[in-house]
Amino acid sequence: MTRTSTPPPPASAPADNKSGTTHHSAPSLPNSPLAKRLKAERATTPVEMSSTPTPTPTTGSTTTAATATTVPKLSSTSHPPLLIKKLSPDATTPTRGSAFAAGYDVYASKATVIPARGKALVSTDLAIATPEGTYGRIAPRSGLAAKHFIDTGAGVIDADYRGEVKVLLFNHADVDFAVSRGDRVAQLVLERIYTPEIVEVENLAESVRGAGGFGSTGVGVAG
Repeated sequence: MTRTSTPPPPASAPADNKSGTTHHSAPSLPNSPLAKRLKAERATTPVEMSSTPTPTPTTGSTTTAATATTVPKLSSTSHPPLLIKKLSPDATTPTRGSAFAAGYDVYASKATVIPARGKALVSTDLAIATPEGTYGRIAPRSGLAAKHFIDTGAGVIDADYRGEVKVLLFNHADVDFAVSRGDRVAQLVLERIYTPEIVEVENLAESVRGAGGFGSTGVGVAG
């Protein structure tokens, strides 16, 4: 009598003690040279971002995955401020006529008359402190110069000056010019300044112009 032996059933994976579920381990790649090379290529290959248009659920239009780069705007707070101190209630804080105006309009704090063909100092009742590396320059206003022949002079305000800023006005007209309190009489322009060390030398480097002074380059169109 021949006995037939039945093969034993395959061993099952260990069950979780708590849930009783069976866990199967993920198959691993053979430890062959080809498998190692494929694994290395997958690790070093960069992932490319697709810019394929995708529909927008709300509007149905298409948008791309790539977003445009925005150019950052400079903030006005990134520069040191111009410090202004009012010396009396009659003083007016300087203002700018537009976003790109180079100067700050300066206002008179007292009524003053500029005599014909003469000059006078106009009070502002302001003291200022310009940012480091700059100085203040009092410049004429184009309207006063064109319509009333009013010009400015002695307009340098040093960075360490803390006294009242006064505006020297020249009247080149044949009639007096009256300034009222609150009138804009000049503009304050901040300019960068460079003060290098002074070195005395025996000779200076030669140049094409040399010592040519007033009128040496002519007055006509350059030819």
